[in-house]
Amino acid sequence: MSPWTSLEPASATVSPGSSTSVRLRVRNTGDIVDEYHFEPVGDLAPWTTVEPQALRLYPGTTGTVELTFAPPRTPDATAGPNPYAVRVTPTEHPDAVTVPEGNLTITPFTEMRAELVPPTVKGRFRGRPRLAVDNLGNTKVTASLSGKDAGERLSYEIQPGNVQIEPGRAAFVKVTLRPRQITWFGSKQEQPYALAVRRSGTEPDEVAGTFVQRGVLPGWLATTFGLLLALTIAFVTIWLAYRPQVQSVAREKPEKAGQLAPGRPSPPVSSPPPQPRQSEGPAEKPGGGEEKPKGGGGGDGDRPKEEPQERTAATAVRELVARSAGRHICYRAFVQDDGWQEPVCDGAEAGTVGQGKPVKALNIAVSGTKGVTGASAYVGEGWRKDDAWRKEDDGKDMVLGSTESADPPLQGFTLQVFDGSVCHEANVKDQNWTDKLCTEPGQWRYGGSPMERNLPLEAVRFTV
Repeated sequence: MSPWTSLEPASATVSPGSSTSVRLRVRNTGDIVDEYHFEPVGDLAPWTTVEPQALRLYPGTTGTVELTFAPPRTPDATAGPNPYAVRVTPTEHPDAVTVPEGNLTITPFTEMRAELVPPTVKGRFRGRPRLAVDNLGNTKVTASLSGKDAGERLSYEIQPGNVQIEPGRAAFVKVTLRPRQITWFGSKQEQPYALAVRRSGTEPDEVAGTFVQRGVLPGWLATTFGLLLALTIAFVTIWLAYRPQVQSVAREKPEKAGQLAPGRPSPPVSSPPPQPRQSEGPAEKPGGGEEKPKGGGGGDGDRPKEEPQERTAATAVRELVARSAGRHICYRAFVQDDGWQEPVCDGAEAGTVGQGKPVKALNIAVSGTKGVTGASAYVGEGWRKDDAWRKEDDGKDMVLGSTESADPPLQGFTLQVFDGSVCHEANVKDQNWTDKLCTEPGQWRYGGSPMERNLPLEAVRFTV
C-alpha cells in the first residue's frame, strides 16, 4: 500500500549560491511497521539533500523529512521554474513507490567577464586585438560594444557591434584599431584605449588596452636623408665656386703661301695572323684510340645530387598514424642559433630548458582532430599582423612565429582543435614548467609567458 505524502510548501524560491528548504510529510497507511527511503530525482537532484534519508513509521503515524536545495552560482543553475521530485520507497512494499513532485524557482543573476587578447597591439596603420566576452550568469545577456580613447586619436571597427550570449557561453569580437593620423617618421607612440561592453540598464564594463603606433619610416632614415641632402648642397656650392677654368694654348703652325702640307704616311697594312688548322675528325690518342670529348652526357657523375627532404611535424604525424591510427599531435621548435629540431609527438619536450635559447617558431601537425588553428603571441609586441590565425587540416603543417633573424622570439601562443581538446605546457625563461592547460572542446586557450612578464618561450609539450 502506497504511503500518503505532502510537500509543505509545494513551490519554493531560491537564489543561486544560497539555499532553501521544504518539508515532506509521510504517513504509514498500512497495517504493519514500515521503513521508508527517500531519494531526490530529476535535474535538481545533485543540489538536493534529504535529512533523514530513511524514516521508520508505525501504522497510522506520520513522519517529516526536510529537503534542502542549494543551487550553485553558475550558469548550470537555470533561471526560472525547475521541477523536482523525491522517490519514496517502502521497505516492506518496494513496489508501492510514491514520487511526490514540487517546483523550485531559481532567481536570475547576471555576471559577465571581458578580456582583451592581447592587451597590447602594435602596428603602423592598424591594430587587431580580439575581445572575449564570457557570460557567467544563468540568463541570456545582450550587450553592445564601443571603443574610446583620450583625444579621439583612434577609430574603431567592431564586428559584431552587438552580442547575445547564452548562459555559460562566450562571444569573440574582432576589433580593428586605426590611427587618425599616420606617423611617417619618428619612434613609436603608445595610445591607451578602452572597449566598453554595455548592457541595458547597467553601467558599462570597460576593458583597457594599449595601441603602440610605429612610424612608417624609422627616425634614423630621416636624419640620414637630411644629412646627405646637406652634404650634396654643400658639395654643389663648393664646385660652382671653385671649379677650374680650362683654356687651350695650342696654336696651329701657319703654312707658307702656295705650299702644301706634307701628307701623313699611311700605316703599314699588316697581314692577318695565320689561323690554326681545324681538325676534321677526333684527335687520336697515342696508341691508335680516339679521344672522347669531355663533359658529355650519359655519366652518373653529371647528374645533380638530390637534397634530402626535410622531416617536418606533418611527416612525423603521418608516420605515427601509419603505425597507430587515432588522435596524435607532433611538433618541433625552431631554436635561436640552432635552427629546426627534430619533430616529437604526444607530450614529448620540444625546445631547450635553461640554456638561454628562445623558441622563435613552432611547427605543429595533428591527426584525428579535424584540423588545428592557432596564432603566435609576442607579449610586448602583440599579435603580429602577418601572423594572423593559421589553420591547417589533419596531417598538414602549421607554423607559428618567424624564423627570420630580425624577428623577435615567441613569448606565447594560442591553440584550438575542432574535435576534442588540446592540452599544452610551456617553459619560459627563468621559470618552471606551467601547469597543463586544456581547452574546452572546440575552444582556444592561451599558453606561454604571463602577459605582464614579457618572457621568451624556451620549450613546449602538447597532447590531444
